[in-house]
Amino acid sequence: MSLRDIQRSKVYAAETFVRTIFDRAAETGLGPIDFFGEQITLPPEAKFSSVEAVQDYVDRVLELVGHRWPAPSVRVRARRGVTAAHYEPTSSTIAVPERQSRWALRELVVLHEIAHHLSSAAPAHGPEFTGTFCELAAAVMGPEAGHVLRVVYAKEGAR
Repeated sequence: MSLRDIQRSKVYAAETFVRTIFDRAAETGLGPIDFFGEQITLPPEAKFSSVEAVQDYVDRVLELVGHRWPAPSVRVRARRGVTAAHYEPTSSTIAVPERQSRWALRELVVLHEIAHHLSSAAPAHGPEFTGTFCELAAAVMGPEAGHVLRVVYAKEGAR
């Protein structure tokens, strides 16, 4: 029996806002930004040109965090649809849209899918997932990325 994923829309809304924050910071040169009254400097976010580049990144991330989250390897594949990336737990596969839209070929989206791989608890977007994603982003991108995710999740009411 699976639990209802009641936080899903809150998690997606928070992450859309976080990606907008990163996009705006990149547009202005990645200097300090005002984030809810505090000045922080966000790290640059990696963007990928192909499924192969995403696969290389995923392999390196899993190697980097393997001491914290021992997990099997993940396969990355292209998917036909352009509306979402997703994680397939039965085959440990991340599917990303490669054609027509490259919105998913960015670090925050790929880390979201890796967090699904590292956090197998139900519901899929519950507190264990959000905690894993925040820790993962902090470990890979830097503490500022994890902080921004935590604050925006809280703002959106996601635990």
